[in-house]
Amino acid sequence: MSDHVVREGGLNAPTRHAIGWHDPDFYDWDKINAEMERVFDICHGCRRCFNLCDSFPRLFDLIDESETGELDSVDKADYKPVVDACTLCDMCFMVSCPYVPPHEFNLDFPHLVLRYRAAEHRDGKTDWRVAQLTKTDRNGKLAGLAPGLVNWAGARTNSVTRPAMEKVLDVHRDADLPKFHGKTLALRAKQEPRPVNEQAPAHGRKAVVYATCFVNYNNPAIGEAALGVLAKNGVETEVVYPGCCGMPQLEQGDLEKVAEAARRVAGDLRAWIDKGYDVIALTPSCALMMKFEWPLLLPDDETVKALSDATFDITEYVVAIAKTEGLADGLGPSGGGVALHMACHARAQNIGAKAAEMLRLIPDADVKVIERCSGHGGSWGVLKDNFDVAIKVGRTAARQSATAVKNATQAAGTPAFIASECPLAGAHILQGIEKLQMDDKPEIARSYHPIELLARAYGLSVEES
Repeated sequence: MSDHVVREGGLNAPTRHAIGWHDPDFYDWDKINAEMERVFDICHGCRRCFNLCDSFPRLFDLIDESETGELDSVDKADYKPVVDACTLCDMCFMVSCPYVPPHEFNLDFPHLVLRYRAAEHRDGKTDWRVAQLTKTDRNGKLAGLAPGLVNWAGARTNSVTRPAMEKVLDVHRDADLPKFHGKTLALRAKQEPRPVNEQAPAHGRKAVVYATCFVNYNNPAIGEAALGVLAKNGVETEVVYPGCCGMPQLEQGDLEKVAEAARRVAGDLRAWIDKGYDVIALTPSCALMMKFEWPLLLPDDETVKALSDATFDITEYVVAIAKTEGLADGLGPSGGGVALHMACHARAQNIGAKAAEMLRLIPDADVKVIERCSGHGGSWGVLKDNFDVAIKVGRTAARQSATAVKNATQAAGTPAFIASECPLAGAHILQGIEKLQMDDKPEIARSYHPIELLARAYGLSVEES
């Protein structure tokens, strides 16, 4: 078959175009609505993504309940609820859609949503409450001054502060919120450096660990587990945190802020790359930003490109060690089966199920992979208007996780674990399990990042977060 013939179903590997956010036409509402009409009509004729998130059911209901049963009788003002339901998980683009580039239909639903939100942001329509919630560096630094008080106020059981928070900040009173710590990962790594195992097969590797805002301020135990595993395997590490990757601002369409974050972080990390260090991101959303979204926003920035080429997700990096040099001795059984949720932004990196590969390096590992969306969507899932939808979208993942834990516990006689590379997704799945109507529902205290379970298998002591 000749190269110029387009094959039905888009059998070629998906590609993405640079985001033309400097072009005035990018923000032209007539052009945006025309493109949305084109894309929505293709989605209407396909409907393959009906079960991914709430955007597609909303779109299809709009069409089915319209006067003609076609998109031509849907008011363009009604497109907004479809846009608002998108969490930019990228699963439609990476997993389900047969019409992504290089197919001639050239369909990229998440980046069309991003364009719509960028136009809204330019018009001053970004919700100020969401903007305040997602200033992760400011919030993390302030909360770190009095973490006990902040965590008390944010607890779901607090019947005084949570209703007030719901009224003022639009955060659902039942949504689980991340806890804060007074000592960041960056500070812990500086104060408590880990000795590098010079006998490990991978000794000689050097990596700079990008702490990420979530791990740095909210869950440093993930970072400590990663640093312990890397040191055990002979990797010299430096923890660096120039600032947030900008994913929360990307979700709001604030592309200038995202570009500023990309330039700042890439600029700080370039010196390490030039010294031969790999770059490791501790959460998949940040890895996705550094590898893919930043280069699409700044395609001519050589420093951003160098960072993209040098960046690994933490599970991806450990698997690379195992396949290249081999892991250090000392892994023991994990002590229970694992229901592993594959986070959407881990899947969107198109690197395979690296977390599952990594956990299966543990002797006698029993890993059940859950490939359904948790429903959380970052800041989206904690908002009052979205929380119940987020629970609904994540119900299948919650049920599959609970069933896997129950079966693994019964088979092994020891409690099983729930794990996700996305800590927010893991916590949200636990909330989903709480709300399930299910016989013999397992009691699960917390979720884990997969690197925490590998650290446990190595016998490394890590603080419970």
